[in-house]
Amino acid sequence: MSKIEELTRQLVTPAIEKNKFELVDVEYKKEGNNWYLRVYIDKDGGVSLDDCQIISEYLSEKLDEVDPIDNSYILEVSSPGIDRPLKTKRDFEKFKGSLVEVSLYQPIDKKKKYEGELLGLEDDKVIIVDDGGKREFDLKNVSLVKPIIKF
Repeated sequence: MSKIEELTRQLVTPAIEKNKFELVDVEYKKEGNNWYLRVYIDKDGGVSLDDCQIISEYLSEKLDEVDPIDNSYILEVSSPGIDRPLKTKRDFEKFKGSLVEVSLYQPIDKKKKYEGELLGLEDDKVIIVDDGGKREFDLKNVSLVKPIIKF
């Protein structure tokens, strides 16, 4: 996590807590010619445009006060979406019992992607059940865990 991402987390936390939101993630990265500072928030029942505006205005004011970023950037505050990656312990608890896709950095049994029912995150291991039974993946080898959305 970059210093800007960490500082953004610290700056936005009071507004997140006050409004009973969850801070899902913060990203600071360059795409094309532009830098983006993205803040992903969530809450029970989902995030509204008004929720995003509250956090955006608060954070924009705090960032202007501290002025930690030398170059121009675009601030975006949004919901992580229904297929958001699972990152926190709370995410793994919330999606326990759901169908997920686990992507790996290094293959296991010549596969880098597995699908199954999420049992949880325990002792830095992602645990799922698939057709082959119970599987555990060391978190260090997991590049992404996301829900599988079926319509």
